[in-house]
Amino acid sequence: MTLRIAFIGAGRLAQCLAPALAEQGEAIVAVASRDPASAQRLAAQLPGSHAITPERCVAQADLVFLSTPDDAIASLTARLPWRPGQAAVHCSGATGLGALASARALGAAVGGFHPLQIFSDPRSARERLAGSLVAIETADDALRAQLLRLAGRLRLQPLAIRGEQRAAYHAAANIAASGLLAVLSEASQLFESLGLGPQEALAALMPLSRGALDAASQRGLAGALAGPVARGDAQVLAAHLQVMSGRGEAALAQYRWLCQRQLDLLAPEDRPGPAQREALQALLARDRQGLAGAGPAALPASGPGTPDTAEAPRAVRS
Repeated sequence: MTLRIAFIGAGRLAQCLAPALAEQGEAIVAVASRDPASAQRLAAQLPGSHAITPERCVAQADLVFLSTPDDAIASLTARLPWRPGQAAVHCSGATGLGALASARALGAAVGGFHPLQIFSDPRSARERLAGSLVAIETADDALRAQLLRLAGRLRLQPLAIRGEQRAAYHAAANIAASGLLAVLSEASQLFESLGLGPQEALAALMPLSRGALDAASQRGLAGALAGPVARGDAQVLAAHLQVMSGRGEAALAQYRWLCQRQLDLLAPEDRPGPAQREALQALLARDRQGLAGAGPAALPASGPGTPDTAEAPRAVRS
């Protein structure tokens, strides 16, 4: 029997997920949205699909994906005519299944299906779906089997998740995606101080960021580390911290924390050696006032075997 699927919500996630499922032969029978034009545009991409009301979506579908903003899930669910044998599945990473309580009370199975991907550009996101993780939550065995089957069709990697784990799951996702953008924004502003425009600064840094991510995927986080912490170069790190102190206490604290996390990644047997690590740790423990008042003469000497920063560029750990 063909599983009839509907989407309520025609935003960026639905614009990625619904066509991806249709390409795999799944029957997307209907789309609804508070913006009828958005529903019509998405339905036009899906063979045999129509833009209709949310109530009619529930009436026609076996499985309904609720791809709406988090704060709309519970109120939307409460006004729809769910029935036994049907499934209501939200696509939120942060919201628990309690938001679907009204559907459960009417006999529907409830679940969560959250692809761990960026949907800023739905077409690009569709190309990146294969291999991405999908968080699946449900207490219903039959629905779990259906969601696992759909994940397999899209070549998503399933992760079983419980309601109490959602905050940690979603915080990790936020750090790994938008958190990277916030750090890149700080780096871009430093490049702008060199005379580059905002777009030029970002374009200059992106190959470096992509290279770091590629290295991490191939060698792990510790194996991909480069720069003064990985080399044990206390003098270069001190110069960095002095620059960051001029950008304010928050920027300095952020940079110190990032460097401490790099130091924590290194195993005891990795470079740099104990003496260099102690010098780095001492720098990271300094207070802002002491660092800001330190002139070049007060900076610690470079570690053993580390060239002075005035020398020509050198190969670094990759």
